[in-house]
Amino acid sequence: MKTVRVVVVGAGVIGFSTAVCVAEALPFCSVTVLAEKFSPDTTSDGAAGILFAAQFPADVLLAKVFPAFFSSRYQIFKDVPADPKPYWSDLVIGFRLMTDRELERFPGYKFGQAFTTVKCECSSYLPWLEKRFRKAGGKVQQRKVSSLHDLSDSYDLIINCSGLGSRTLTDDPQVYPVRGQVLKVEAPWLQHFIRDGDGKTYIYPGIHGVTVGGTRQEDDWRLEVDDGDTRSILERCSRLEPSLSRARVLSKWVGLRPGRRNPRLERELVQPRGRKVPVVHNYGHGGWGVTLAWGSALDALGLVRQCLHEMPPQAKL
Repeated sequence: MKTVRVVVVGAGVIGFSTAVCVAEALPFCSVTVLAEKFSPDTTSDGAAGILFAAQFPADVLLAKVFPAFFSSRYQIFKDVPADPKPYWSDLVIGFRLMTDRELERFPGYKFGQAFTTVKCECSSYLPWLEKRFRKAGGKVQQRKVSSLHDLSDSYDLIINCSGLGSRTLTDDPQVYPVRGQVLKVEAPWLQHFIRDGDGKTYIYPGIHGVTVGGTRQEDDWRLEVDDGDTRSILERCSRLEPSLSRARVLSKWVGLRPGRRNPRLERELVQPRGRKVPVVHNYGHGGWGVTLAWGSALDALGLVRQCLHEMPPQAKL
């Protein structure tokens, strides 16, 4: 079998996870990652990186992640949720319901869950993934991709992990921006996370500071820091953890998550200039990219295998 030229479009956590899976599992493929931005300038770099999922299929949950560490404590709710024990409760460590005494710390909240999960530091994880990818023979090229069709002359198979860029690259109106603004503060005395069940207010201690947030503003393309959002974040998080009022703000960050009703994990055949080229799509993970990255990368690998199996014999000899 001749070398199959594979390109992965996108260098965030979805793109590099997928590239690593393909490069390591299919050594006869020459895999290149193409992207306009690499770490530390990707949307993934700003992710808080706490692992647990919304209502997505459990079989695409993250299987493993490095560098990472365990993080414990609370998710709290103002009202009892419809599903007090969510489907992912078996995928975290030590899941239990909070006691009444624990809830006394959070006035106005009636219900809570305690568990231990993994926190991934993408600022370290993405370079680690790139190093692992290069070790498997992968290549990296920084350039803007304006059309997937333009890649068909140089590659035999295209994997699209372009996130929000898929709105234009694939003409997919189902992809939309979800603006997220977070702050990093200096509060080394905080060791445990607190997350409001609505997903908009959270405190995540990390290695290089504490991430506090946030916003979830749909169809909002603004990349500038909003001072009103900064004040709102600090006020909301300080209500959950009053000691944050004395924390020093280290940095402010804004990113656009690739929102979609469901992630797109499927394949299609494009035929620019008469040449059929398979495309595997893996995008639209919203704010759950770190959680779903490895599982969806393995699913994408399965789709790549299907594409290779169906390639005409002359393309593989």
